[in-house]
Amino acid sequence: MHASLSQSEESSPPEGAIISSVSSPPTAALLAASTSEPVDKPRSNCAIVGVYAHPQAAQLVYSSLYALQHRGQESSGIVTSDGRNLHRHVGMGLVTNVFSDATIFDRLPGRLAIGHNRYSTTGSTVLHNAQPFVVSTKHGLMAVSHNGNFINSRRLRKKLEDEGSIFQTTSDTEVILHLMAKSPAADIVGRIKDAFRQLQGAYSLVIMTRNKLIALRDPRGWRPLNIGKKNDAWLIASETCAFDLLEAEYVREVEAGEIVVIDQNGMRSDFLDEQAERAACIFEFVYFSRPDSKIFDENVDRARRRLGKNLANEHPAQADMVISVPDSSNTAGLGYARISGIKFEIGLIRNHYIGRTFIHPDQAGRDANVRIKFNPVKGVLEGRRLVLVEDSIVRGTTLKHLVRMLRKAGAKEVHVRVSSPPIVAPCYYGMDFPTKDELIANNKSIAEIKAYLEVDSLEYLSLEGLLKSVPHEKGGYCTACFTGRYPLPPDEVMHKLEPGSKNG
Repeated sequence: MHASLSQSEESSPPEGAIISSVSSPPTAALLAASTSEPVDKPRSNCAIVGVYAHPQAAQLVYSSLYALQHRGQESSGIVTSDGRNLHRHVGMGLVTNVFSDATIFDRLPGRLAIGHNRYSTTGSTVLHNAQPFVVSTKHGLMAVSHNGNFINSRRLRKKLEDEGSIFQTTSDTEVILHLMAKSPAADIVGRIKDAFRQLQGAYSLVIMTRNKLIALRDPRGWRPLNIGKKNDAWLIASETCAFDLLEAEYVREVEAGEIVVIDQNGMRSDFLDEQAERAACIFEFVYFSRPDSKIFDENVDRARRRLGKNLANEHPAQADMVISVPDSSNTAGLGYARISGIKFEIGLIRNHYIGRTFIHPDQAGRDANVRIKFNPVKGVLEGRRLVLVEDSIVRGTTLKHLVRMLRKAGAKEVHVRVSSPPIVAPCYYGMDFPTKDELIANNKSIAEIKAYLEVDSLEYLSLEGLLKSVPHEKGGYCTACFTGRYPLPPDEVMHKLEPGSKNG
């Protein structure tokens, strides 16, 4: 797509070129496996990264994307600027696959770079949706990486198409570029403000020109975004675990509604016009973010331990040991064990070296999928009464297979404790949840879910216990998936978004 902007803040003429390369896409069979598996865990949509003023900017972005692999596993990409040209490499698959050839970094020169790891919804796992996107504009080059989801992008996209805009992707990120292209503002911050007066939803972005790095977060602060420093270089990342890998310093989070501009004059900030009460995604603490990260100005490990502690206070159990569903439930399991006084043991081992598994039409095949991912430690489990801590239940299918596995390994009793409330509503703000009808807690009572899972007891953390586990100094949280109360009611997506229309 070639966008035309009215005027540019760039001090030099709008020259330069986009130099792009792509990795070979995966086979059709792999795509079929990755896009059709039923969701039994919520999926976050994307990691974004930016680096300014480092001689090895591309390598720093690569390392950051590697640390943030858990936020997106379907495509990855990096764009760099050498001050004149933008250099882009994207591909399908994991970071290590997309950048498996070390010579790729020779083709990504420059001291300024942004990157992206992507999750997508069904139908949109295709190379042309891989980010960062790059456009050639009237006044220069621009690249963008986006984490989140716009609730009104379909309506805006149709309006833009009716006015003659031509779209090259099915991602809602491209709508941003078209809206910025139509803005009459004199500089890029003005064009950003114009675009986001029209867009609504959850978003964190990094935008890059030939000599500027810009970070942006929506007025409700749904998705995390952080600022770091490594010597004289500035860093932007979805989670601070990326800074740790680079041995960089955490500076602060990008505030809700803030536009951070980094260039040769240093860092400065502006704010979007819209003002709103904060609605940070509480599920980042429950499941998405790595426990060693700091998001929303709080350590995830600390919050997750409080989830487990509050769960133990609300729902004690008579048991011999506490185990967790690895890896996302480990920290909550430790918190539960600490308060309950029941020892924590490693009862399940997770295989970290597999991709997604294929759908099987019969019970034996589905059980085999779980055995590929998890294996019980029989010597620990045999004859024991277990508290099994899980962070969330979406469909319940995987947990049902795990319980059967634990029984077969000799567990005497299995008491499931969930460190979040029942999920009863889909998310429209950047998480890939099933439709409402596919959520087990929307269709069954806790007693019915207990019977379905074939467990001795089942209890969930209350909404009050969840909110008590996280800090509130900076404002509130979005809990729509647990309550059905949406901070920003979707005007066009109270039904499931069309395949391919959601950003990742």
